[in-house]
Amino acid sequence: MNTKVETITVKLDILKLIIAVLILVAAVAGFYIYTDISQLYRVLGLLAATGVALAITLQTEKGRNLWAFIQDAQVEVRKVVWPTRQETLQTTAIVIIAVIIFAIILGILDWGLGSAIEAIIGQGA
Repeated sequence: MNTKVETITVKLDILKLIIAVLILVAAVAGFYIYTDISQLYRVLGLLAATGVALAITLQTEKGRNLWAFIQDAQVEVRKVVWPTRQETLQTTAIVIIAVIIFAIILGILDWGLGSAIEAIIGQGA
């Protein structure tokens, strides 16, 4: 009996997701079909349809799992220790200096190898 209930729930969830997708597709199609109507009204209709589709999606198991994941992610972002302005500036300066040093080294290496190849094949002289 429990398996039967789970099967019905899964089928209802799939049906809800299909309805939500159809609402979104219809809203986007309507946005482009009714170009003679003001863009403001078309955008508002698109936003309203997106809200309805989102509300329907959140009624499914996958929608509830996604919402729980988003809430957990927000909690984790609050736990992050962000660097201070001074740390950010110092790190940025170190990266810029390292890039300049490696660019100079690679430029010298390129020039040296280019000169060596020209000397070997006899071009440029």
